[in-house]
Amino acid sequence: MDVVSDAISAVRVGSPSSNRLRVSGDWCVRLTPYEGAGFHVVLSGSCLLLPDGGGDPVALGPGDVVLLPHGAGHVLADAAAGAAELRRAVPFEEVRDTDVRRTGPGPEVELLCGKYRLDRSRTHPLMAELPQVVHLPHRVGGHPELRTAVDLLARELDERRPGACLALPSLLDLLLIYLVRAWMADADTGAWPAVLNDPVTTAALRALHSDPAAPWTAGRLAAEAGVSRATLARRFTKLVGRPPMAYLTWWRLTLAATRLRDSDAPLATVARETGYGSPYALSHAFSREFGTTPGRYREEVTARARWRNHQG
Repeated sequence: MDVVSDAISAVRVGSPSSNRLRVSGDWCVRLTPYEGAGFHVVLSGSCLLLPDGGGDPVALGPGDVVLLPHGAGHVLADAAAGAAELRRAVPFEEVRDTDVRRTGPGPEVELLCGKYRLDRSRTHPLMAELPQVVHLPHRVGGHPELRTAVDLLARELDERRPGACLALPSLLDLLLIYLVRAWMADADTGAWPAVLNDPVTTAALRALHSDPAAPWTAGRLAAEAGVSRATLARRFTKLVGRPPMAYLTWWRLTLAATRLRDSDAPLATVARETGYGSPYALSHAFSREFGTTPGRYREEVTARARWRNHQG
């Protein structure tokens, strides 16, 4: 696995959901904060996205994609909406299942709106660094993989061909990966775009993520990156924010938490897969990091998952 794949896999739970929104005239809908990430794909027309908290409005046009990686509440409205209309925003749930909501003359707008379920208890710093709103406007020749995913999504929505029930969630998963990639390619600030542009740090991270259970030492990892221990420690710590072996410990425990959340594997198996010599060694490190035992952690996340499923 690579860092981006692992960063997404560590927090993603369940399957993404999506709804088409088709509106025209004067319209305004509110989406409440969500424990996950939201996204919108503008299939046709144009509109405004207004983040909660007074952020600048984002003008969206045909082919634009926007990701709200921290589940921030926001409003979607027609391009001419003013303060009065925003105060009368209709909950998204009231309009998402209608065919076309017409509230007056004006061009029709069609969006694909959806959510990814995320477990934020152990968010990778790459995902934590994403801004509240990632807007990727449609540009000819820009991010071809993302554009292809958007085109395929539109076709699956329109045609509902055999297999669409499997194709659509898979395409939505691809969309999240391409959105994160595109943000990293466009970002001119931020630690993690710089991390993954540094060949030494990237080589070390790739090695750790490819085999986190291996008996890594500072010397072995430096040899894998092709530099001295001192050089690796200096560059890795400066860019990532913690020394290589401290990052490895953190990542092993994050993987252990993910396995406890997503499987019923015995603690001995989880320990072996994450580089700990015994269940006791894993339990000691896990309790020090999380403030609870692996067994209690599994019970708590299972209870939260049941509650989320009950809430829909």
